[in-house]
Amino acid sequence: MSTSFSKIAVLAILSSAVALTTGCATKRSTSEVVVAPLGIPSGQADYTGAVIVDNPNAVITTAENLQAVVYFAFDSSEITAQAASVLDQHAALLSSNPAAGVVIAGHTDERGSREYNMALGERRAQAARDYLAAQGVPVNNIRVISYGEERPAVTGNTEEAYAQNRRAELSY
Repeated sequence: MSTSFSKIAVLAILSSAVALTTGCATKRSTSEVVVAPLGIPSGQADYTGAVIVDNPNAVITTAENLQAVVYFAFDSSEITAQAASVLDQHAALLSSNPAAGVVIAGHTDERGSREYNMALGERRAQAARDYLAAQGVPVNNIRVISYGEERPAVTGNTEEAYAQNRRAELSY
């Protein structure tokens, strides 16, 4: 009798320990950041890695007429005057369409480790997001993703190629 009671007690303690250590999922209080490539989410065989934003055709058409890329200096996530000019146009579009959303994808050149480049790409996308938010765009309408060096705009090992890959791209 005491052996069975001991086994039950041990199972109860182990079950409690598992329940306490796994906890439950909580909603993050910060904005969503997706680091890619993440692989294929379960049940989505045709997933391409793109984040889907559902916008009206009028917003998409207007956005197609805007420059969608901002560039950064080497090892920097600082918004330049030229980048601010591009982002101001997107801020105007998003402010005039309060339900519209945008995805900002951060990219880097190939120099640096994969981990460093993913973090730098994220900082670049977040810098663009923060700039838009400072212009009055609701942060909840902006998704941020980092591709690091994984999706170069151009190939090559020249400074010109590197400069084109150090960017954040806005898509609707």
